[in-house]
Amino acid sequence: MNRERRWFGIAGALIFVLALAIPAAWSQYLQNLGPIDLLSARQGSTIVVDRDGRLLRAFTLPDGRWRLPVELGEVDPRYIAMLLSYEDARFYAHDGVDWRALARAGLQLATRGRVVSGGSTLTMQVARLIEPREERSISAKLRQAARAWQIERQISKEGVLDRYLALAPFGGNIEGVRAASLTYFGKEPRRLTLGEAALLVALPQSPESRRPDRFVDAAKRARDRVLDRAVERGIIKAGEAEAAKREIVPGERRPFPMLAAHAAEEAVAADPQAHILKLSFDARLQAKLEDLARQSAARLGPKLSAAIIVIDNASGEIRARVGAADYLSSERDGSIDMTRAPRSPGSALKPFIYALAFESGIAHPETVLFDRPTRYGAYTPENFDLGFQGTVTARRALQMSLNLPAIELLADVGPANFLARLHGAGAAIVLPKDAPPGLAIGLGGLGISLTDLARLYVGLARGGEAPPLIERLGADPGAMGPRRVTDPVAAFYVEDILRGAPPPANSLSGRIAFKTGTSYGYRDALAIGYDKGTTIAVWVGRPDNAPVPGLVGRQVAAPILFDAFARLGRDVELIAAPKGVLRAATSADLPPPLRHLRKDAPKIMAATAVATLKIAYPPDGARVDLGLAQGAGDAQLSLKALGGATPLTWFVNGAPIGEPDARRESAWRPDGAGFARVSVIDAKGATDSVMVRLQ
Repeated sequence: MNRERRWFGIAGALIFVLALAIPAAWSQYLQNLGPIDLLSARQGSTIVVDRDGRLLRAFTLPDGRWRLPVELGEVDPRYIAMLLSYEDARFYAHDGVDWRALARAGLQLATRGRVVSGGSTLTMQVARLIEPREERSISAKLRQAARAWQIERQISKEGVLDRYLALAPFGGNIEGVRAASLTYFGKEPRRLTLGEAALLVALPQSPESRRPDRFVDAAKRARDRVLDRAVERGIIKAGEAEAAKREIVPGERRPFPMLAAHAAEEAVAADPQAHILKLSFDARLQAKLEDLARQSAARLGPKLSAAIIVIDNASGEIRARVGAADYLSSERDGSIDMTRAPRSPGSALKPFIYALAFESGIAHPETVLFDRPTRYGAYTPENFDLGFQGTVTARRALQMSLNLPAIELLADVGPANFLARLHGAGAAIVLPKDAPPGLAIGLGGLGISLTDLARLYVGLARGGEAPPLIERLGADPGAMGPRRVTDPVAAFYVEDILRGAPPPANSLSGRIAFKTGTSYGYRDALAIGYDKGTTIAVWVGRPDNAPVPGLVGRQVAAPILFDAFARLGRDVELIAAPKGVLRAATSADLPPPLRHLRKDAPKIMAATAVATLKIAYPPDGARVDLGLAQGAGDAQLSLKALGGATPLTWFVNGAPIGEPDARRESAWRPDGAGFARVSVIDAKGATDSVMVRLQ
């Protein structure tokens, strides 16, 4: 009896010591391990998504891995159910470590001499994925258990699943269930079939030996085992499993989505620290228009590209932007974003000449203009067809895109005022460096991007105010507010005229207001159209600026424009007339001053009533020492002119440096030494230019 009591005492003492020692040792072990880095597990590939979260484009991690962010609610529930039944049936019952499963696995190893079943929980697998180690030993398993215990004291069960879904390996450089679903099935994981879900459950156990793009049979066998286990656990029915087993296992990887490739790259470059960038785009519309641009360019010929931009008029948000016909095509220079490149607009700026004339009160849509040969100093414009219509209303002249009436109006409103209005409306205008600006700007003698051109037309659709364009949702919109293009009445007159323009073949008339443009030498073909809700702009040409005979906006770009509007999938919305519209069926119904263009309107002819415009300083060919070589960053070049009709507008290297000014003096702050072409244009279109060297 005494001996038994002694042994019980010793056993009790040992249990007491172990009860104190094991927690202390465990605590010391955890302390030696230090905290686990759960933040790095949330870092994945940078992705660009549309306004509804649909993937536009993804980028790999620096080491080339694909790891797309994903959360529990974005995955098919059947996948989660099969995952838990196959990998960790007691997931919601344990605290990170399933001691029962570990004991069972250890006993099987000891009695059978091989691994029969694993004892790792999903949390332990997450720990191994966060801290990958090559060795497979008891110490490594103990470390995983300790890390799993730490993980479940910091995050919820859902957080554990989120990290597993993001980190699990699926073969090659694919990590996470979302990347795997897109790679093998070309779809998001929320829309998996039963067979697809089972395959994704099976792959992480042995991702390299079960890769379906290399080992289809092994992948199929592993998938079928998951389905059988799901039947045993009552997750699915036997009939469902048999149907799932008949699904074809994909034998190759699919490319990741690459929609709005140029816009995505631009967004990442602007904010390289962000991992999820949301654009204002509609992914479905973007895909439709990328197909349209690709098919159209292929039909039109080699080396041609196409660009399309779609803007929501109410918000200024860009709904789609196709920068090239084929982003990956070197033949078509697909890497060049032609929605951003300055190109000649041809006749696409004529509506804004007419808008300025309507706003100024010198013309009305029914005002009679003269389409006849006219000389403006050394400039003699011609119509596209080299013919003449004689007398024609402003409405008909704009619908037919006649050059001579447009130049006649531009001479009246003043090229400087016209340029200033475009510049003030937010458009970045590029003028030729080798020639002074003049009346030719009305026929495309300047550069403007398709994006800026579209924004000007949005201004017409909005009654004269162009909004700031929004492409990145959630980003700082900047300080620029709406910019004035024209007044509401003039904007309506232009819309009413353009809606009556004859449409391309096989298209309905009177649906959208649109205008086409063809640049000199057949280098650019454009078409821009709008209704109340949407503005769409189309460009076709060669990015290398080579001429393409027969490249005419009406024949090439206009059909794409009307097709793009059809792909919006909605009815056209008409624009209501504002107050103050003067209705007239013919010019006879107008007040006498508006029936014909005023005879006393100033024309830019060879002789002028004012002194000839001339740049007085700096003189042509001068070298001006501004101390730029010594780093004088605040140095300014004084600009002075003589003669000319004010206001004057100054340009340096084709870019305006300020608003029109009644003074004949200005100043410009250069950004460095070198040559600069300084130009000035007066209110009547007279110009002068000099070339100087700044030092």
